[in-house]
Amino acid sequence: MVPKIKRLIYPLLAALLLVTGLLPAGSRLAAASGTTSSGSAASSAGSAPIDAVLVLDASNSMATSDPQKIGNEAMRLFIDMLPVQGDRVGIVSYTDVVQREKALLEIQGQSDKEELKTFIGQLGRGAYTDTAVGVTEAVNMLQRSAQTGREPMIVLLADGNTQLNTTKSKTLEQSQQELADSVQKAKDAGIPVYTIGLNADGKLNQAELEKIAADTSGKSFVTDSADDLPGILSEIFASHQQLNVVPLGSLTGNGDFQDVKISVPNANVLEANVSITSTQKVELKLKDPSGAEAAIPSDAVTLSTSKTYSLLKMIKPQEGDWTLSVKGADKDQIDINLVFNYDLELATAPLSGSSYGKGDKIDVSAYLTSGGTKLDSPELYATMQGSLVVKDEDTGTETSVPMTLNGTQFDGSYELPEAHKYTLIVRAEADSFYRESAPISIDAASGAVSGGAGTESEKKFPLIPVILGVLGLILLAVIAFFVMKYLQKVNKGFVGQMVIEIRDENTGERSYPQYKKLNTYKGRLNLHQLLQLAPELKDTENIVFTPGSEDRIVLRSSAEGVPIEKSGRVVDTSKGLELKSGDRITVPMVQAGKTILVEYLV
Repeated sequence: MVPKIKRLIYPLLAALLLVTGLLPAGSRLAAASGTTSSGSAASSAGSAPIDAVLVLDASNSMATSDPQKIGNEAMRLFIDMLPVQGDRVGIVSYTDVVQREKALLEIQGQSDKEELKTFIGQLGRGAYTDTAVGVTEAVNMLQRSAQTGREPMIVLLADGNTQLNTTKSKTLEQSQQELADSVQKAKDAGIPVYTIGLNADGKLNQAELEKIAADTSGKSFVTDSADDLPGILSEIFASHQQLNVVPLGSLTGNGDFQDVKISVPNANVLEANVSITSTQKVELKLKDPSGAEAAIPSDAVTLSTSKTYSLLKMIKPQEGDWTLSVKGADKDQIDINLVFNYDLELATAPLSGSSYGKGDKIDVSAYLTSGGTKLDSPELYATMQGSLVVKDEDTGTETSVPMTLNGTQFDGSYELPEAHKYTLIVRAEADSFYRESAPISIDAASGAVSGGAGTESEKKFPLIPVILGVLGLILLAVIAFFVMKYLQKVNKGFVGQMVIEIRDENTGERSYPQYKKLNTYKGRLNLHQLLQLAPELKDTENIVFTPGSEDRIVLRSSAEGVPIEKSGRVVDTSKGLELKSGDRITVPMVQAGKTILVEYLV
């Protein structure tokens, strides 16, 4: 019932606020159209914040396929490469079950990055492997906390092999089907999976990992050396953010400082990420375009180091030629790569016609935007080339048409050869980045046109429909107010986290503690969700948590034959058991032969 009410009332309220002028100007059209500010239901990559889940195979087989724990190192480097704030990162460590996971954490500063990297350093290994488990949990994590305007992605680090526990009922065929279903869910949701095959022992199932990546429009990589990581992670990061990796070359250490030029091409660079790989520690100095030395670290320059890499991040660097001086050990090979991060999108102007058929010529114009505003920087456009990419959806053929640069926009045209369906995308590329516009769909048989995105000022405001709806909206305003109050109560968010351990009463063994962030859940959640939906613990579906006051949560249980214990005594939860930070409960699951230990922390 609640989701139906949401679907009805939220658009109504958005339209009401639109009419009364209460929505910010930049949000009004998006609210009215039900799309993002780019004008497309699925926003393009580029400067959009990332939601990334890093998935690590933590089975014992990784002791030979990844003895140096390159997978852990890759995750740390990926986190270091992300912007200083705005992106969200989650972590899943799996064997044939989810060993440990960390819900999506929004990076608001270096301390959040350190928290994620510390978590990675605590990951252990266990027996058996089921790739489906890791991919499924990653997809579910992203879908549970999906937010409009964010770019989801998964990075899977594994050897691609599945080895199931024969004492359990799950078959290889069931695992393969679960993996196929989860990959399809990722594809349908627009979640690319980037795979990094770890192959120190030469037993990599490369075909499996390549298929996962190909089916979700991701990319697949293979490595057996930490030396490859900066290049691989740079390419993943660049591919997802529509950037190009700029190789700065290799140096051979000689014990002295050697200079490398870093050219910042324009003022729209948000960050410059310089990754440096070496087998031994390097010393760095940095000079800005005026020749003044820039402090490392500082508010404008951060440095992250590990046993295999150094990551220098320049925040909103000044345009011009910077000088990076690198001092390495004698005869040490030093590889350096650069990835810029830009605050830029590519928009298309509205088409001149509303209907197109066979033989009609389509004129397309595209330009860069920053913060939703058309960018007036001729010097930036001068470094770029534009092309109009047309795909015939009926035949699958693609045609690329060069576009002409006219001041601060690219112009091109295409004549529809057949009465087919077509998708048009503009691609503009410079040395260090590229951008693709939101697709324009044209059905030359029916004449229908959809998609594309211009700046907010160019989009026509739907005045007549708004006027017609004003009277009805006013009548519904009072009802909407009370419904919203109800929804606010139902959708109240959680704070804090749950620490969960499972004790096997037959062997006395305990699982690794699992830390479950609660802020991705709204309204209510049950214990079964936090346990990764383990089938043998299905009764925990009836153990439900809801947000309470003053950062507390309330537990209610209707699970028959499953007592809830606190401080060694069975407690009555029929009216709700309030838990504050530090409270612990025990849930004996007698039939399953397990006991669940739960601690609530804020």
